[in-house]
Amino acid sequence: MPAAKIRSVIIAEELALFRDGIAALCELSGRFHVVGCTSDGEQAWKLLEEKTPDVVLVDLQIPQLHSLEIAKRLTEPGDGMRPVPTRCVILAMRRDRKTVLEVLRAGAQGYLLKTSTGAQLVDCLEQVIEGGIYVSPAVDVQSLFAPEKRGMVEDPISRLSAREFQVFSLLVEGVRAKEIAARLQLSPKTVDTYRSNLMKKLDIHDIPGLVKFAIQHQIIPA
Repeated sequence: MPAAKIRSVIIAEELALFRDGIAALCELSGRFHVVGCTSDGEQAWKLLEEKTPDVVLVDLQIPQLHSLEIAKRLTEPGDGMRPVPTRCVILAMRRDRKTVLEVLRAGAQGYLLKTSTGAQLVDCLEQVIEGGIYVSPAVDVQSLFAPEKRGMVEDPISRLSAREFQVFSLLVEGVRAKEIAARLQLSPKTVDTYRSNLMKKLDIHDIPGLVKFAIQHQIIPA
């Protein structure tokens, strides 16, 4: 029986200890070889184009280039960008429905919670490389796609577009507008427009109010 093929992995995670831990788990499994590690999104994209690994693990809140921009580029490359045949797994702490859905809609094939076990990491990598979709078991997958029941009050966060939610997520994490523009590859003026629109939709008109809302909806910890 032939030995299983060793798959290549790139890890894009801001926290060095966490990044090194994932790399060690991948290597110890005997099934994956880490061909690159980085702490920012721009460098991650350069590594992806250079190494074209089987899979990339990206921190949801990676600086420089937003994680979902990386996922989109992998599946829908824009002008001047060649396709990269790499599967994408997003690493996150959030379990809220909106975040998980936006990650999958952006084109990522995996959503792995940072509270996952080493065995779940390996399982995730194997599933996405084989063409599947993986969502951490701690996330209630049925609720992600369940239709809204009649009479239920609409979740205000569901009114936000994908871009508005990305801007919202970064604002409540304390990221400044100029950096948000850089991460999302947008102009500062466009970011201001998204911020204005999302505040109007949520009927919240300052950053502290957005943070309180995010805590109440378990998007960020209290």
